[in-house]
Amino acid sequence: MLRRPVESTQYTSRELAELAGKLGVRLSVGRTGQCWDNALAESFFATLKRELLGDGPLSTRAMTRTAIFEWIEGWYNIRRLHSSLGYRSPAEYETVLAA
Repeated sequence: MLRRPVESTQYTSRELAELAGKLGVRLSVGRTGQCWDNALAESFFATLKRELLGDGPLSTRAMTRTAIFEWIEGWYNIRRLHSSLGYRSPAEYETVLAA
């Protein structure tokens, strides 16, 4: 017998959708059970956690916010090479695409 959850998963739950609406966050998930819809975001956040927060959490929310901004704008978008972009940085890929 195939087991199925009684309620929807955590990412498509009514509670999450209501909370996101209250916070003004637009959910990017697709249909229920489509795990690959979030693959890009999951990869990004796994990389963020591994490369930036690998040594443990930062002490304050402000420090964390600044560190994440600096990591994205100073490393991830400018210097970090991405295999899915032909081993270019996002900035270089967008420049080549625009030309």
